[in-house]
Amino acid sequence: MTLAFESAGALAQKIRDKEISARELTDYYIDRIERLDGPVNAVPVRDFDRARGAADAADQAQAAGQSLGALHGVPMTIKESYNIAGLPTTWGRPELHDNLAAEDSEVVKRFKGAGAHFLGKTNVPINLADFQSYNEVYGTTNNPWDGTRTPGGSSGGSAASLAAGFCGLDSGSDIGGSIRNPAHFCGVYGHKPTWGIVPTQGHALPGSLAPPDIAVVGPLARSAQDLSLAMDIVAGANPLNAPGWKLDLPRPEKTSLSDYRVAIWPDDEAAPVSTDISGRVQSLGDQLSRLGAKVSDTARPDFDIDTSRQAYAYMLNGIMTARLPDEEFAQLQKHAESLAADDFSNSAVLARAGVQHHKDWLNWNNQREGLRLSWRRFFDDWDILICPQTATTAFPQDQSDIRKRRITVDNQSQEYFQQLYWAGLTTVSYLPSTVFPTGP
Repeated sequence: MTLAFESAGALAQKIRDKEISARELTDYYIDRIERLDGPVNAVPVRDFDRARGAADAADQAQAAGQSLGALHGVPMTIKESYNIAGLPTTWGRPELHDNLAAEDSEVVKRFKGAGAHFLGKTNVPINLADFQSYNEVYGTTNNPWDGTRTPGGSSGGSAASLAAGFCGLDSGSDIGGSIRNPAHFCGVYGHKPTWGIVPTQGHALPGSLAPPDIAVVGPLARSAQDLSLAMDIVAGANPLNAPGWKLDLPRPEKTSLSDYRVAIWPDDEAAPVSTDISGRVQSLGDQLSRLGAKVSDTARPDFDIDTSRQAYAYMLNGIMTARLPDEEFAQLQKHAESLAADDFSNSAVLARAGVQHHKDWLNWNNQREGLRLSWRRFFDDWDILICPQTATTAFPQDQSDIRKRRITVDNQSQEYFQQLYWAGLTTVSYLPSTVFPTGP
């Protein structure tokens, strides 16, 4: 395998075995970014001098017989929305172009504590609120596989960086599929952790202190093993809670595929997916069945699908609209007030959710608890649920009015934000979710 596309674990092993030095590997990735990132624009914030210095320090430590950790000497990139001391954190907002972080985010500290260092930060959509990754600060990020298509969002630059071979590992964030959607569009791995087990401190707009409901931070990688490696490094109590508890996740009890009970959910009329996507899910289920797993394509959690859709919309936009400037929020209020009372389209539900009263939020939070109980019952009987991440593969770039956008699914037009349905199934209930490639 070409060095650029080796897993982070393999790169760390090469450094330990002295097949390559941390400095050589860092210079290798810097050269790739400088030569190849122009048409991709995955890594617009670059920190090459400090990366070289950190690589030299890693090599000096190794020469002295010291290990810095599981990622000793491995170069990473990371989503622009994470704070790295001395670098800008803008979330794609032009007015924040001079917002230089005073200290590292907690996740950055943990990766550095494991021996990694950072080549730079990757592109995002404004406010981390799109399935594409473009903004006025850094421009547009394109899919490395096809420059006319989106790499996804909001961790689009992160997935593009991995797919283009610009780093060994990356970390993104997810509230509406923002790790999973780009991983799917770029053909890499992405993991949305259980809410609350990876600290979000230092992944926030200026002045934001409280961890946002349903939002998580988590890794993107080129292998499942790297996701596990990254989670072992970053998961754990946040600094405020660390004196009182520690994370102790049980290891899987089952070691044979024949012991696993697998439910598959290839499609749903609430958010139809392309036949290519549903076919992949069905094919994977069939393969697992042939290999000995117990597989069902009819098992479902016992909740109302529309309740799940609306609960997620109210939890999601109760957070997302807090990022809007006052003028834009006022416009959204007027728009929500103009909607017909019987309009329950995805766009209408999201608009109302964005300007909801606190009493509404409390109601939907109660509904959410019912969803969580349903999932608990479901996973008493099933170990794994496999379903689509979104309706299609990567779609063409579209920078038109986001409220009017549509996507095409098997020649049928669909609301742009109907894609949120699949991501929201697990997100609203704090569940973990992993995206993985299923082949060419």
